[in-house]
Amino acid sequence: MGASQEPSPDLALGIDLGSSGLRLALIDAQGTLLRERSGGYPLPFEQPEGWRQGLVELIGTLEEPLRARVGAIAVDGTSGTLLLCGPDGSTRGPALPYHRACAEQAEVLASLVSAGSPAASASGSLARALNLLGREGALDGSQHLLLRHQADWLMGWLLGHWRWGEEGNNLRLGWDLQRESWAGRIEQQPWSSALPEVVPSGTALGPLGPVASEQLGLPETCQVVSGTTDANAAVLAAGHGPGDGVSVLGTTLVLKRFVDAPLEGPGLTNHRVGGRWLVGGASNAGAGILRRFFTSEQIEQLSRQIDPRRPSGLRLRPLPAPGERFPVDDPQLEPVLEPRPISDALYLQALLEGLTAIEAQGWRRLAELGAPPLERVISLGGGARNPQWRLLRQRALGIPVLNRPGLAPALGTARLALGGWRMGPSLLPQRRP
Repeated sequence: MGASQEPSPDLALGIDLGSSGLRLALIDAQGTLLRERSGGYPLPFEQPEGWRQGLVELIGTLEEPLRARVGAIAVDGTSGTLLLCGPDGSTRGPALPYHRACAEQAEVLASLVSAGSPAASASGSLARALNLLGREGALDGSQHLLLRHQADWLMGWLLGHWRWGEEGNNLRLGWDLQRESWAGRIEQQPWSSALPEVVPSGTALGPLGPVASEQLGLPETCQVVSGTTDANAAVLAAGHGPGDGVSVLGTTLVLKRFVDAPLEGPGLTNHRVGGRWLVGGASNAGAGILRRFFTSEQIEQLSRQIDPRRPSGLRLRPLPAPGERFPVDDPQLEPVLEPRPISDALYLQALLEGLTAIEAQGWRRLAELGAPPLERVISLGGGARNPQWRLLRQRALGIPVLNRPGLAPALGTARLALGGWRMGPSLLPQRRP
């Protein structure tokens, strides 16, 4: 008998780094979902080493014969979570999460970028970057440090170098998609060498580095493809059509729509996904606030007691902490979580109504700024499993609302990996001197 041959790579792997854990989707060359896995972060969310450990553990749950067939991998992540690291990827303390506003940076932001830039907000990544650099005394550029978002840092670990950043993850750091350069005066700053070299989503960047290949049990030939944000990945998973909007009901609430041309407004981001413009905004509020007061089992039981036709009469603003990004951009906006009625079911309903009001305001805001009429909403994420919330939202929006909780962002990222792999190596920019 002849020697057995290694299987030819024919599968693509997508990894979703959410705010509460990781998810994996494995698809074949036809895009059929073969495996789906989820896992938690072994360390607090702000600790990047927990992202890497979680990734290794999650991929390790796949059968070895399947891992041997993986030809491409891509990662999506929470777009605003930013960290400072050395050239070798070693981190300089915890990351600043996507919901952290840095209001003290408002004056400096105004001197760097115009008021209409996604990076102008105190809730954006540029404000967090200034905070991180200031803590290290690195605003003068004297230290060789790198600013990387969650997905880009882990992508760097996969490659074995931290050169690249994906365009969608870097919009709130100041990347201008239309000009394909850094906005305003960012590139003239002493610390600009900390910025990544930006590439489009879905770009094949090269094979896995030897360390990642060994720890993950994936072939060294496996191509690393630049990912996207977790919200964009969810849209890719949904596969929606004209007139549709996508609501991602995760720890935070994210609204997304395809448009003919970019829209401008505080708290908005315009992404380019699959050659089309995708506009949206993300609230700091979301289903995460519910778990401050109830367990998953309690939410399920109490929801059955809610009659969506009978309003609670309460007006709550269920932010997890002061500060909001969208539909209003206000780093000082206070939560409203009281009064709390005696009935837990009534309080849960009031929280869901508050989240519904934020969503409705978000869709109105997009329409005011030029988005086409909304005809239907497709709901993704854990919150899409709640039928009573769907009815509350449908009554408030006045249009059909479809729940598709099984469509995870990891599936959209796997599709991105497959597409980038098929396209083959791109003409990447030359390394900066």
